[in-house]
Amino acid sequence: MTTSTIKDKILIVDDDINNLQVLFQTLQDAGYEILVAKDAATACTRLQHTTPDLILLDVIMPGMDGFAFYRQMRDTLKSHVPVIFLSALTDVNAIVTGLKLSAVDYITKPFDPRVVIARVEKHLQLERLRRELAENNRRLQTEIDELDAFAHTVAHDLKNPLTYIIGFSEILKEELNAHSSPKTEQSLEMILNSSQKMAKIIDDLLLLAQIHRHTITPEPLNMNLIVHEALNHLMPNIERQQAKINLPDDWPQVMGHAPWVEMVWVHYLSNGLKYGGSPPELTLASAVLENGHVRFCVKDNGHGLTDEEQKRLFVEFVRLGRTSKVQGHGLGLSIVQRIVTQLGGEVGVTSAIGTGSSFYFTLPLATELPAQ
Repeated sequence: MTTSTIKDKILIVDDDINNLQVLFQTLQDAGYEILVAKDAATACTRLQHTTPDLILLDVIMPGMDGFAFYRQMRDTLKSHVPVIFLSALTDVNAIVTGLKLSAVDYITKPFDPRVVIARVEKHLQLERLRRELAENNRRLQTEIDELDAFAHTVAHDLKNPLTYIIGFSEILKEELNAHSSPKTEQSLEMILNSSQKMAKIIDDLLLLAQIHRHTITPEPLNMNLIVHEALNHLMPNIERQQAKINLPDDWPQVMGHAPWVEMVWVHYLSNGLKYGGSPPELTLASAVLENGHVRFCVKDNGHGLTDEEQKRLFVEFVRLGRTSKVQGHGLGLSIVQRIVTQLGGEVGVTSAIGTGSSFYFTLPLATELPAQ
């Protein structure tokens, strides 16, 4: 049984018959399939019927020169074909012109056949690697899109029954409150709390997928309104924990996407309520930086974080140990980082044991006021 090997196809475009003969023989002996053209018009005809793997293109030709032909070919040929320019020109400007046109190489005449073979082999290998990389990227993107769609569907499918569990648990808790044993009340409370945590995780995963899929155009923000929306979202926790929230009199105007920035505040405030003191006291503040950004922060009165714990924050799907006071930060802070990064800002934390923590994020300073 014999196996056939597909040969790389090379198009030589040169008006010098001697150069054509030498190049044809040299490359054919090296095992390549060769096409030839004596001018740009003939080369255009060749390209209408086949797409070579590499083109050796003379610069000076009758009619359309090599540079002009390359520009036309680049604009009309749908597939990418690497080009090596051939010319007796040794002028640096000519070489730079060829390379600026995105040619992969430039060989001056008279040329050594061994040099031509070496460069042809190198660029054909690079082209094969480029095509393999492009194909792998295409397959990977397809798999990512399929996984993203699957995760989005599963998250929605999980969220629907959870909504019923949470709803009926709340009803049972209200109806049985006066007639149930402490153990029953405790069990219902555990069911309700666990269901709410699961729903929060699903919401976070859906938000993470949304950030991955969508590109938004930042707009001037009304930060006062956004912060109050975030506080309203967390009001049951704030009241239950008797937390004290300190707010500034006003906020600098920044650029962003209001729904995403609100979620940043919700995550930072939630963490402050969880890991602040007893009762929690959270101080919200802002400062205009010299680089044209604004730093917003939430400072808590909690235990604080070690240097090692601070290094592990904002890492996707990573939690600190069970004995750590910050084991719940994981996914929420990774979402914060993803949001702020996409909006052109940065996230971080300053903390020390015994002095609490200050979680911050930055956003670009706005150039115009938001619509009120």
